[in-house]
Amino acid sequence: MIPAQFDYQVPQSLEEAIRLLAQDPDSIKVLAGGHSLIPAMKLRLAQPQLLVDIGRIKSLSYIKEEGDQILIGATTTHYELESSELLKSICPLLPACAKSIGDVQVRNKGTIGGSLAHSDPAGDWPAAALALNAEMVIVGPGLERVVKAADFFVDLLTTDLKPGEILREIRIKKPTGRFCHAYQKVPHPASGFAVVGVAVNLVLNGAGDCEAATIGITGVGTKAYRANGVETALTGRALDAATIEVAAEHACDGVDANSDLYASSEYRCQLARVHTRRAIEAAVATR
Repeated sequence: MIPAQFDYQVPQSLEEAIRLLAQDPDSIKVLAGGHSLIPAMKLRLAQPQLLVDIGRIKSLSYIKEEGDQILIGATTTHYELESSELLKSICPLLPACAKSIGDVQVRNKGTIGGSLAHSDPAGDWPAAALALNAEMVIVGPGLERVVKAADFFVDLLTTDLKPGEILREIRIKKPTGRFCHAYQKVPHPASGFAVVGVAVNLVLNGAGDCEAATIGITGVGTKAYRANGVETALTGRALDAATIEVAAEHACDGVDANSDLYASSEYRCQLARVHTRRAIEAAVATR
């Protein structure tokens, strides 16, 4: 498994990286942590002529609380998110998701921006981004635009990123009021990717009933998706066992589930229903 020949550049700033990409956007790939791109290159599924390594641009790695938002730089590693005391206190879904990714080597090198931009159908971060209604800040030659997570993930390994653009930052509105989070996952035993992953974000009223629910599911379809049927079945109701059980049955509504050597589409949907229920129960247990 040897990649095709390529050139390699290490820009010192985001502006320099954008200039390099503008030379030939269709034949250049951005490298962040490399845990998605490098394996694809070794299999020659990706054959860029030039790699632009943004992993050493220090200004792209940060976790900040700014007003009512959480700002995360695209090259922030999974481990930095997993170990952030700030996030554990104000948005525990993010450390919980990060903790489930790969192994310690992957978490120390892989980045949230690289994972989101790759849009692997079994990646963990897209589910959390959808559950938290995250926004992606995208930059390119002379432009900056903001795309909601619901619009960012387009299809299998496809996002709204255009040639020559870079994902710079992830923005999340800081959870307020009475909320509870959880992430549940069935990891593939060889790769650690999500056979099914469920991210739950619940807002509760004073009585402890569900005021609002946003739930992201990964691993089931060609891209991560919002489980709208589950959300509707929870909203406005007491979070008892019967309600959760009924709501979780909607985990695969309207989704053409993937089938592979490890899990048939039917089994994958059953896993999604079971682990949606477990994720909701885990979130409710923290209230």
